[in-house]
Amino acid sequence: MHALLKRICCLFILLGANTYGSTLLVLGDSLSAGYGVNQGKGWVALLRSDLGDDHTVINGSISGDTTGGGLNRLPLLLEKFSPDYVLLELGGNDGLRGQPLNLMKGNLNAMITLCRKAGAEPILFGMRLPPNYGHRYSDAFAAVYPQLSDEADVPLIPFQLEELAITEGMIQEDGLHPTALAQPIIKDLIKGYIAPLMAK
Repeated sequence: MHALLKRICCLFILLGANTYGSTLLVLGDSLSAGYGVNQGKGWVALLRSDLGDDHTVINGSISGDTTGGGLNRLPLLLEKFSPDYVLLELGGNDGLRGQPLNLMKGNLNAMITLCRKAGAEPILFGMRLPPNYGHRYSDAFAAVYPQLSDEADVPLIPFQLEELAITEGMIQEDGLHPTALAQPIIKDLIKGYIAPLMAK
């Protein structure tokens, strides 16, 4: 009987050891959902593999999603997964549709507030639009992310994927979505910012 109790205690200790890792929720659009790429080869899946069993990575991304869609979905995801960190990779589709930037910024700010109320640390992923959308709108769009990062005191992962668009084999035929070859590059970029935070 004592031996059985000892084994049960050891089991709970082992199970408890796995609960000390952080949980990351990725709330994004097609970039994080892995549009056109095998799900096991998307950057979120690669990050999950890199971080190992010490951390949990939840992919709550949907292709085509906007900041409004993310704002609607976030409360349920926070309740279900209780993440420690939430990476907000949204806004690209708002920009592609020419939606008002103050609306996009307001939605992102509301998501930041929801994350903090749930005890999660929000992280912004900066986005950029293709150059054919006009410099005035594109520049104003890109500026939303550092502005919001400063105003809300949120960590920002700056957009650093411009070279993918001009590198052969990195962009799908639609001219927008990264290929499987590009996924490890995206993963390494994001991991460089995320891993130190999750290691705290």
